[in-house]
Amino acid sequence: MGSARVAKSLPLQVAAICYRRRGTAVEFLLVNTNGGNKWTFPKGSTDTRLSHSQAAEREAMEEAGALGIIEPRHFHLYIHSKGVFWQPSGVQEYVVKAFLMEVHQMRRPDEGNRHPTWVSAEEAKKRLAKGREVKYSHELEAVIDRALESIQYHHELGEAYPGPRNARPAAAKDPIAEAVWP
Repeated sequence: MGSARVAKSLPLQVAAICYRRRGTAVEFLLVNTNGGNKWTFPKGSTDTRLSHSQAAEREAMEEAGALGIIEPRHFHLYIHSKGVFWQPSGVQEYVVKAFLMEVHQMRRPDEGNRHPTWVSAEEAKKRLAKGREVKYSHELEAVIDRALESIQYHHELGEAYPGPRNARPAAAKDPIAEAVWP
């Protein structure tokens, strides 16, 4: 016999956890939420025509203007909420698949109200926690911690096993630091 308890599945979203290396430090790219009062990772809905990593890569380009190499597999799942309990629609929770994306180039984002900003891991945790319930801020803090672990792991593998995955375009200037939009 089946259980009397019925599992409620949460809708799925995908997020690009965009990062860059600055010497030994790692910085994360955050964007404003649509309302502009919170910070978040570029994220959005899946698309049946795209893999989940491709959908996350699309969100990074649209919301942050970030271009780079996205990992094909997610490294973490987290719970995210949208809305507020006092509005008629209430709060909706989502399961978010997080994909690491090493950013190599920036362009003007399609969504102008997002204000992409590079911050340290500690600053990212502070900004992501602001204005959120504790359980959701802990979810986002775990994303940063897991991302740092994964980036370190890939960096160590890249040192030992150089290959096309770690190839970088040769440039005299840092295209991310030099990004200027008209």
